[in-house]
Amino acid sequence: MARAYAGISPEQRRAERRAKLLQAGLQLFTSTGFAATKITEVCTEAGVSTRNFYEEFGSKEDLLRELHDLINATAFTRVRTTLAELEATDLATRITTLLDVFVTSVTADPRAPRLNYVEAVGVNAEIEQQHVRWVTAWAEFIESEALRAAAAGVAPQRSYRLTAIALVGAITGLLREWQAHRPPLAVDEIAAEIRELVLAAITRP
Repeated sequence: MARAYAGISPEQRRAERRAKLLQAGLQLFTSTGFAATKITEVCTEAGVSTRNFYEEFGSKEDLLRELHDLINATAFTRVRTTLAELEATDLATRITTLLDVFVTSVTADPRAPRLNYVEAVGVNAEIEQQHVRWVTAWAEFIESEALRAAAAGVAPQRSYRLTAIALVGAITGLLREWQAHRPPLAVDEIAAEIRELVLAAITRP
C-alpha cells in the first residue's frame, strides 16, 4: 500500500496533480489554443511529469473533454440548486434567476466560454457527442420551465422543444461573441439580451 508523504496521502497527491493539469489545460487551451498546445507544455504549466499526465488522461482530447464537461456540470448544478430553493413561482423571476446564475457561472472566468464554445468545437466525435448531451440537457431544462409557465397560464399551451433548442443555440452564440469581442462587452449587457430573448420566445403566441 502506498504511504503518505509529508502528511499527504497518495490519493490526495493524485487529486492535486489532476487539478493542476485541468487548470493548466484551461489556461493553455484558451490562450495558445487547443490545436497548438502540446502535452509537454501542459505538463510544464502544471509542474508535473508526462508520466503523471498519462496516469490521469489518455490524451490531450481527454483533458479537453473533462474540462468541457466540468464547466457545463458546474453551471448546471448551480442553476438547478438555485431554482430548487427559489420560492417565487412567476415566470419572469424564475427565468431571470436561472439565467443570472448561468451567466454568472460561465462568465466568472472568461476562459470557460472560450473553451466550451470555441476550442472544444469539432475536435473529435466523443467531444461532439458530449456537446450534444449538454445541449439536450440545457434544452430540456428550459423546456421544463416553459411548460411550468404554460401550466400556470402565463405562457401558451404548446410544444417548447424546438424553442428550447433554438434558445440554447442563441445563448451559445451570444456567449461566444462576449468572449471574443474587443473591447470586452459588459456581462450585464449579455445577460439582459439573453433574458429578454428567452422571455420573448417562451411567451410568444
